[in-house]
Amino acid sequence: MAGPHPSVAATRLAVRRCLADVPSGSTVVVACSGGPDSLALVAATVHEARAGGWRVVGATVDHGMQDGSEAQAARVVEQMAEIGVDETLAARVTVDPGGLGPEAAARRARYAVLDQVAEHTAASVVLLGHTRDDQAETVLLGLARGSGARSLAGMRRSFDVYRRPFLDLPRDDTVTACQVLGLDAWDDPHNSNPGYARVRVRRAVLPALEEHLGPGVAAALARTAQQLRADADCLDDLADHHYDRLRAEPAHPPAAAGLPVADLEQLPAAIRTRLLRRLALDAGAPPAELFHEHVLALEALVTAWRGQKWVDLPGHLRGVRREGRIEVALADTGRATTGSAP
Repeated sequence: MAGPHPSVAATRLAVRRCLADVPSGSTVVVACSGGPDSLALVAATVHEARAGGWRVVGATVDHGMQDGSEAQAARVVEQMAEIGVDETLAARVTVDPGGLGPEAAARRARYAVLDQVAEHTAASVVLLGHTRDDQAETVLLGLARGSGARSLAGMRRSFDVYRRPFLDLPRDDTVTACQVLGLDAWDDPHNSNPGYARVRVRRAVLPALEEHLGPGVAAALARTAQQLRADADCLDDLADHHYDRLRAEPAHPPAAAGLPVADLEQLPAAIRTRLLRRLALDAGAPPAELFHEHVLALEALVTAWRGQKWVDLPGHLRGVRREGRIEVALADTGRATTGSAP
């Protein structure tokens, strides 16, 4: 008997490897929008669960951002049940863009729901359907925005309970797998809206790079992300170690907050800037609004001190150099914030 189509086999193998350490009897949640990537992920997970002994829960989130989204969510639930998941869950959320923009706000709302689903089902793992093409798009967007090594490192293969089995698979494999399996994948209108930067990268930038530089650009970008992530993870671990060490040391005077300048001066720039960024974040700076320029201005209080009064930071905060320490203070009161305890 002939085996499964190569694209179907590729999706199943990716899930099998991703869940190799998950014990039999565990619950695995699969996030599904109804698009080809997530539908192929549901199908591959249900297939592998027969041998792995996992309980599969399919979860979909209706962001309410398009006409007919409620009907589409109901269709996804129906499809997941037809594929054979053990349980389906659906939730509708209200997306408040705030200062994040619609894409980031929808992502935050979606993860909030998936966190609740993972807790409700006592899931060991939540699977996400991002592919190698998504990774390449993420790297290009990070490069265009000048977002530094962390953004260029792309999406993580795993974090907390989340895992991405398809990061090494091209999107063509998920599309083909759905076609072979007879799954009716949803074509999200947002994926063809040039108002979104990611759509422009997908439909214009990457094809242009492939045309002028030759095939394999997406795969090369994904490999770059994997290499950079290992480096970025190492630097982050070192920075966390120094941050915890410096925050644990007694301050002089004892009421002082922040980080000691003398120690910061001795650290490599790559570590020092990470410490200063974390200091600002712990004090309440919004991550989406804290840019590299802010961190560099904080660093100048250490490396280019000329008596500056303060550095304005997002979240109504100020970075100040006071009594040999870099502190982050509320701009309206001047009261230094201590950030989270080490």
